[in-house]
Amino acid sequence: MNIGAFFDIDGTLYRGSLMIQHFKKLIKYEIIDPIVWHNQVKKTYEEWKNRKGLYVDYIEELAQIYIDELKDTKLSDLEFVNNQVINIGGDIVYRYTRSIIDYHLRLNHKVFFISGSPEYLVKKMAEKYNATDYKGSKYILDEKGYFTGKVLKMWKSNNKEEVISSLVNKYNINLDHSFSYGDTEGDLSMLKMVGNPVAFNPNNELITVIKNDENLQQKIKIIVERKDNIYELDYKVKLIETKQV
Repeated sequence: MNIGAFFDIDGTLYRGSLMIQHFKKLIKYEIIDPIVWHNQVKKTYEEWKNRKGLYVDYIEELAQIYIDELKDTKLSDLEFVNNQVINIGGDIVYRYTRSIIDYHLRLNHKVFFISGSPEYLVKKMAEKYNATDYKGSKYILDEKGYFTGKVLKMWKSNNKEEVISSLVNKYNINLDHSFSYGDTEGDLSMLKMVGNPVAFNPNNELITVIKNDENLQQKIKIIVERKDNIYELDYKVKLIETKQV
């Protein structure tokens, strides 16, 4: 059997969101009207940027607008922009996960990218880092290649569980000896399914889940990369709530 290494992308490998970068590039090249940003997204973005709002609120609002704006656009017409996202931003990754991918590849492990970002971007990121296979949110096209506005989302834990199960069968993966890397509760199933899970730069919700799951505590590593340092923590790490600061 083979050993697998399952990676989330946004916030785990990529220091940001592929979808957000794509959205910004679409505005830059005037495929999406800049007024959409100013009228619909800017306020939520500014609240998060100034640490007065939540990232999840910002990303969910932007995701829906992104989906709506792409409807009736032809995917092939976006190829230049899609390439720009990876060519310009594909190296903006964390040192830890970049080196870990290289480590797994040297050991001939199967490397998989599983992300909530659009699959047409995840595909390009997977090619750049020599991943064995990949899965992202599938934006449904009609028979002529135009976006329909329908999306098969890949940012929930149960979605990733289904994908991993299919990859296990396809590549004959031994999950007990495999690895996974994620940063949010959306990666929880991915972390629970393998013998060697790593919570990388985990958010508050994921840390809380770990603290309440004794089985996960026995096997998980918590890794944080900050500036030019990489730390390994344990699940007892103390969280200071915003209301107490």
